[in-house]
Amino acid sequence: MPNLNHASILITGGTGSFGKQFIATVLERWPEVKRIVVFSRDELKQFEMEQTYPRSVYKNLRFFIGDVRDLERMKRAMEGIDIVIHAAALKQVPAAEYNPMECIRTNILGASNVIDAAMHAGVKQVVALSTDKAAAPINLYGATKLCSDKLFTAANYSRGKRDLKLSVVRYGNVLGSRGSVVPFFLEHRKKGFLPITDSRMTRFNITLQEGVDLVLTSLDEMWGGEIFVPKIASYRITDVAEAVAPGMELREIGIRPGEKLHEEMITETDSLSTLEFAKYFVILPTLPVWNPDDLAAQKGGKKVPFGFKYSSDTNTDWIGVDALREMIRTHVDSSFIPGA
Repeated sequence: MPNLNHASILITGGTGSFGKQFIATVLERWPEVKRIVVFSRDELKQFEMEQTYPRSVYKNLRFFIGDVRDLERMKRAMEGIDIVIHAAALKQVPAAEYNPMECIRTNILGASNVIDAAMHAGVKQVVALSTDKAAAPINLYGATKLCSDKLFTAANYSRGKRDLKLSVVRYGNVLGSRGSVVPFFLEHRKKGFLPITDSRMTRFNITLQEGVDLVLTSLDEMWGGEIFVPKIASYRITDVAEAVAPGMELREIGIRPGEKLHEEMITETDSLSTLEFAKYFVILPTLPVWNPDDLAAQKGGKKVPFGFKYSSDTNTDWIGVDALREMIRTHVDSSFIPGA
């Protein structure tokens, strides 16, 4: 893990689920962190977050109202910053399909602004959060995040003599996050049945803390231009339903537009430039920034086999019903009682 004591960090989308967990983790592990700037556009969420972290106690925490669409505001926010974590995005698939330019302005143009501001301010490291939907995207949200990934990796070619590295982390669904299936099922079970899109559906799963730890690992191990993909478990949608409401009726409603039956994080084409390490994969930059053989030798990696793909349905690691119940109780609702 990196040593973040005495570092100045900015996190875009800092009042979201990931931002809150990231900030809590940094403050706990590195109490001497110089500064954490919470950059977001929602003043209410910032106000609520300040109640948890009062200024009188957390003098190293700063709140900065702004939007990643505003380059000048981003430049101002990044003054004196060493590390940027880019978590801001428009993420709802249906909303993106209905408001495409809004999604593009935030997820693509906003990413470009983060890069430009980081270069202008002399930032040392940038880690951008991505999604499994960016691999072989079939919806606008996934397509914009793929573009964002390309912007961050390609920025390593144009950084000139700057001491700057930019990398991406890509992971799957966060258990219990806002708008995800677990809180939906928990709310819907009182109706006596659970609607599911397709009984064959599978998804990758990661907890918020695992996502935070992946970002911290990438800060410690990034060379610049790579995409980190964690080795995580998959679940079946029917097992989630059974974990939440044992024996309850399931009603298939069909896959929604822009939704996949299974999620990929590394496509078969990506695998041609992918290295495997003990706890994660690395998708290499499209154009050479450094020698991949040096990275493999130094970190103990190896090329994945020809034809490899990392998909939720062909995964070798699965979360069963009992483990899902415990994860829901631990990470979503401590009072959770199956079927209640």
